[in-house]
Amino acid sequence: MSQCPICSKPTNPEHKPFCSPRCREVDLNRWFTGSYSIPVPDSDISEEDIDTLERAINALDSNN
Repeated sequence: MSQCPICSKPTNPEHKPFCSPRCREVDLNRWFTGSYSIPVPDSDISEEDIDTLERAINALDSNN
C-alpha cells in the first residue's frame, strides 16, 4: 500500500493519494500559498521581442 505524501500513513482509497481529508487540504493549501511550484526556465524573450509581439497582436485586433 502506498503512503500519504503529507504524513506517510497508509493511503485511503477514498482520499488517494492522501490518507485523510486533512492531508488533502494541507497539500492543497501548499499549492495555494506557493510552497509548491513547477519550475520553468527563465525566458530568453527580450523587451524588444515583447513589444514586437504586442504590436502584431494589436494589428490583428484592429483588423477584426
